[in-house]
Amino acid sequence: QVRLVESGGGLVQAGGSLRLSCAASGSIFVINDMGWYRQAPGKQRELVAGISRIGNTNYRDSVKGRFTISRDNAKNAVYLQMNSLKPEDTAVYYCNADIRSSSNWRTANYWGQGTQVTVSS
Repeated sequence: QVRLVESGGGLVQAGGSLRLSCAASGSIFVINDMGWYRQAPGKQRELVAGISRIGNTNYRDSVKGRFTISRDNAKNAVYLQMNSLKPEDTAVYYCNADIRSSSNWRTANYWGQGTQVTVSS
């Protein structure tokens, strides 16, 4: 009933930029917290950045000053602008959101399918 679809991943050289997008669709009443996670091969999934419905943000230390998370509540979308990319940023990036359904009024946590980001040195 609710889907998150990411786009914008790809291959970029170190120092380059990418912009990830994630759009939610389906039976949505309201989207609360949204965020971006990443998972590199052999590592645990980790929070990259989060944003509340009113725009409060938080970042993991390693991306502060390089990545910017934003959202458009009218479009049910969240974005991640990634600048000054480093090889260690290589991972599958996942969109995450807490969404209250308009069909059953329950709030659940949803994940996108992931998008690959590869940074070459």
